[in-house]
Amino acid sequence: MGTVHARSLEPLPASGPDFGALGEEAEFVEVEPEAKQEILENKDVVVQHVHFDGLGRTKDDIIMCEIRDVFKAKNLIEVMRKSHEAREKLLRLGIFRQVDVLIDTCQGDDALPNGLDVTFEVTELRRLTGSYNTMVGNNEGSMVLGLKLPNLLGRAEKVTFQFSYGTKETSYGLSFFKPQPGNFERNFSVNLYKVTGQFPWSSLRETDRGVSAEYSFPTWKTSHTVKWEGVWRELGCLSRVASFAVRKESGHSLKSSLSHSMVIDSRNSSILPRKGALLKVNQELAGYTGGDVSFLKEDFELQLNKQLVLDTVFSASLWGGMLVPMGDKPSSIADRFYLGGPTSVRGFSMHSVGPQSEGDYLGGEAYWAGGLHLYTPLPFRPGQGGFGELFRTHFFLNAGNLCNLNYGEGPRAHIRKLAECIRWSYGAGIVLRLGNIARLELNYCVPMGVQRGDRICDGVQFGAGIRFL
Repeated sequence: MGTVHARSLEPLPASGPDFGALGEEAEFVEVEPEAKQEILENKDVVVQHVHFDGLGRTKDDIIMCEIRDVFKAKNLIEVMRKSHEAREKLLRLGIFRQVDVLIDTCQGDDALPNGLDVTFEVTELRRLTGSYNTMVGNNEGSMVLGLKLPNLLGRAEKVTFQFSYGTKETSYGLSFFKPQPGNFERNFSVNLYKVTGQFPWSSLRETDRGVSAEYSFPTWKTSHTVKWEGVWRELGCLSRVASFAVRKESGHSLKSSLSHSMVIDSRNSSILPRKGALLKVNQELAGYTGGDVSFLKEDFELQLNKQLVLDTVFSASLWGGMLVPMGDKPSSIADRFYLGGPTSVRGFSMHSVGPQSEGDYLGGEAYWAGGLHLYTPLPFRPGQGGFGELFRTHFFLNAGNLCNLNYGEGPRAHIRKLAECIRWSYGAGIVLRLGNIARLELNYCVPMGVQRGDRICDGVQFGAGIRFL
């Protein structure tokens, strides 16, 4: 994607094989003194000019916001470091295909003895780009086609059209993205979309047509996203033998909701971390801004990772959530929580734990799930330092529960109900990390605490996704 170059600032040697030995017969020739190069690595320098080659439709103000720290550098090492950081910021904008940096001594009448010029050689993306790729979700795969208009107005704005066809979900959408100049983490986006999903564990088909607007911003060590969403939802039966409880949920509804999410993430990797912690908290309030669906929904995710001896990693995870209906209407099957499967409580079938009717799982209004994991290298470490580093041996213990609560009973009754009929499982397997995109698991599971109506997967279970308990 480009490199940072600095011309050599080392002085010429005064002796050596290139000059020969100075013996008694050597004849000294007087030459006119030339300007000597100075070693600038350890001396104060001044960045006098920053040049850009290759700019077309990109505006100057957004560029200045990204490279302003280069002028604050005080020595050559700092100039190289800040130039590299500026290059990374420019690439992060998503408007350049390539960025190279050249650092040279300053030339011209106004050049200072310790002055430097920094030149960014950039190649802008074309006005219209296309993409084709595959994506892995939670036990789901999809093919994605996209068209993108990068740098639409010259300040890193982006319009994207995306079509996705998956094993359980088909969607297409149009989005507009606008970052704040000088602070890419602060950004605003608007989305129009249609999503059709199939949920065989509930014999349910759902089609969502909606619009959303969200604003993301960092605060201290946390990242926040505030979002409004308006969606027209159409629920229908996936099969003729769907239960009456699912048929009763069929029909149209309009949801208008405000939500907020907060993330603190110090992990070194989001897929298979070796150290660090994650805390994610979500709140959603529906019905306050219109629509015929009203509820308050809270959920959280906590993960801790610790590297032990012999390249072993211990990981602990805890999930939980609660949905409180507001008004006279009960909660919708489309808003409730689901539990079970290779990405949550292993040893159980996908989303096949908790309340059900005639074999169709209806979800619950409260849940919790926890997991303890031990990741070790493969026995005898085949492929050490290469392909073998993508694999890990995995030992796990999972537990959780999903139920509906009577909110008139009080907190003690809620805790007591969530502590009843706990499903849990243990086992071992192999984990494969697919870059920093997704991971695959092949586990041998032993489900325990199975309740009437639960579907289990006793033995070998395969899982693919980006979010695992």
